[in-house]
Amino acid sequence: MSERVRWWAVVLVNIVFLLGGQSVASFLGRIYYDQGGRSLWMATVVQSCGTPLAVPLLLYFRRRPRSTAVTRPPLLKISAIYAGLGVLLAADNLMYSYALLYLPLSTYSLICATQLSFNAVFSYFLNKEKFTALILNSVVLLTFSAALVGVSHGSDGTNSSVPEGKFPLGFALTLSASALFSLILSLMQLTFDKVLKSDTLYDVMEMQFWSNTAAAVVSVAGLFISGEWSSLDGEMDGYKKGKVAYGMTLAWTAISWQLATVGMMGLVAAVSSLFTNVISTVGLPLSPIVAVIFFGDRMDGVKVLAMLIGVWGFLSYIYQHYLDDAKVKKILAERLADDDEHQTVKLNTE
Repeated sequence: MSERVRWWAVVLVNIVFLLGGQSVASFLGRIYYDQGGRSLWMATVVQSCGTPLAVPLLLYFRRRPRSTAVTRPPLLKISAIYAGLGVLLAADNLMYSYALLYLPLSTYSLICATQLSFNAVFSYFLNKEKFTALILNSVVLLTFSAALVGVSHGSDGTNSSVPEGKFPLGFALTLSASALFSLILSLMQLTFDKVLKSDTLYDVMEMQFWSNTAAAVVSVAGLFISGEWSSLDGEMDGYKKGKVAYGMTLAWTAISWQLATVGMMGLVAAVSSLFTNVISTVGLPLSPIVAVIFFGDRMDGVKVLAMLIGVWGFLSYIYQHYLDDAKVKKILAERLADDDEHQTVKLNTE
């Protein structure tokens, strides 16, 4: 198997993990609230507590031979980076937990698409990504899409158990969480490029494991400090679908977020943080439709328009990637042709 084919195989597996895990986790998160779940810290804990599932893979990739050309950074330095990323992840997860409680899934999904706009800006300053006219167009369109949702909240309707009068706070928290998530992705890419100077599968799994472990520790501490842990027994007893369904909902949410996180970090390492954000918004056209079918969300004209504008912005960025890829292929083909020509001239001279 060629290196290019192997690279695409890794990228495709990570895309499946990210899209599948993210979609299922958001869906189960909304179900948790609708069926009687009310612990915001528990909803935050399950977003990062699935890290033990990564231990077998971490041990497997650790045993594989690694390049000796790359010098590992000091333990204290890398520990501080992973701990810092974990704290940011815990804060981001908590904001997403509030946002999903305060907003219908369709509205939440549309606003989350703004993370691509934020990431384009962070990638420009932190990762030296190019800011072309098409990317700028994508940023503007996705911003308009979120703004449309924001100004039309009065027409929002849903069968989900969304608290009254919490839309402005939910909108602000979703926007803030999207911005922080984009910053985290750019910081992860910066760590791979400047600190680890490596993007092997072991490096990906190591960052995923330790940063999420730190996030889980912070989240569990929040659960106990807030006092929400004392209400979990009553929450389980009052869960509409029963105790078993309560446990299964939380367990599968944790597993889904774990898969999504592995896919996310794998794509950041293999491609870029900006590409990762583009892939995570692929589900944008589907989430509002799923929300209409399963949660009874109202899909009015403004939401449809916002969704179409968001898709347009997404396609603008995809087209820019297509142009970049075509340019790289052309340069490589020209170099290969030049090498062949030089080799031919050398043989004729001899």
